[in-house]
Amino acid sequence: MMGSALDKIFDSYSGESIFKNKRVLQISHTPVTISHRDQQIEAVASILAPALKGERASNLFVYGKTGTGKTLCVQFVTNEILKRVQDSGKDFLKVIYINCKLKKVADTEYRILAEIISALGERVPATGLPTDAVYSRFIEIIERKKQLVLVILDEIDQAVKKISDGFLYTLTRLNSELKNAQINLVGISNSLTFMDDLDPRVRSSLGEEELVFPPYNALQLQDILRERSGEAFAENVLDNDVIPKCSALAAREHGDARRALDLLRVAGELAEREGSKKLTLEFLDKANQKIERDKMLDIIQNEPKQHQLVLYSILSLHDSEKNPLFTGAVYNKYQELCQTCKFESLTQRRVSDIIAEFDMLGLINVDVISRGRQGRTREIKLMLPEPIKTRAREMLTEGLMI
Repeated sequence: MMGSALDKIFDSYSGESIFKNKRVLQISHTPVTISHRDQQIEAVASILAPALKGERASNLFVYGKTGTGKTLCVQFVTNEILKRVQDSGKDFLKVIYINCKLKKVADTEYRILAEIISALGERVPATGLPTDAVYSRFIEIIERKKQLVLVILDEIDQAVKKISDGFLYTLTRLNSELKNAQINLVGISNSLTFMDDLDPRVRSSLGEEELVFPPYNALQLQDILRERSGEAFAENVLDNDVIPKCSALAAREHGDARRALDLLRVAGELAEREGSKKLTLEFLDKANQKIERDKMLDIIQNEPKQHQLVLYSILSLHDSEKNPLFTGAVYNKYQELCQTCKFESLTQRRVSDIIAEFDMLGLINVDVISRGRQGRTREIKLMLPEPIKTRAREMLTEGLMI
């Protein structure tokens, strides 16, 4: 019985694939041309152009929602600058890219520095040295020759959320200590209000230029999908309605090109899994549901620990109590968990703000209930489907070590 089931799965893949080159639809793929971003590419190039002569440019901070082409454009411009410098036979520019969302890369100041040092071809122990000693090591390495070190910190808001903004201040202040080398920062952030939350002293030390990437509209997303799908799929695989609907779904999600490409790729994989030679709207709808599930779990996994404790409190109470769930009960449970996990508890007002954020993300639904003279309270309903709820509980239990 098991053998015949496996044969059916494997036979569906042994035929001719509907994909010609699936990698074209993956996030890691860098296209030859970047559609609908000429203005942004030119702006990034204008700001960073002094690097061509080894001169420090303004620190640049790029904002925009996920999937608006920020990283793609910054990497395209910096690669072109680096290529020009290398083609001229010079060796005064080093470009370092750090993804601050990756685990064990940017969760401490020490690890960010260790990652930068590693990109320079040197090593420091994974732990054990004082942070000041790691800074001294970094300075010693880059001071060996006259050079410009361009550090790109992608999803920089994630690093600041985890470790505070002090490391940005320290990095920018290092330039005053350097004689041969100079450091240039490029920060990429999904948060449009990232700079507003920084300490004023940190903000003034950055001396930055800012650039906002607008979301793609549905027609622009259609252009991007048509361009990529021509390379990704065999001929006559896509139904005519697939790309317009895929674009419309992604445009509704803040014009996210990454989501549009993911949708198309997952829909193609589902079609291939079922042995279909055509990618129809049915597979696109199934892909949309699957990605929604995965997105919820991704949000939960990447929330700060305090947010995770609040959500775990809601999950626990939801499982154990049949009565309506109110914010006061959630806060009491949260305080218990903080004691168990050795976390300092936040104020009830801050926990209320976190609950409002979960409501906005669609993880819960909050209704304000009037209690007459007793004032108002908020009733909380968990919006996670059962399979996601089970997986979320496992994820939080493991992450918080409860």
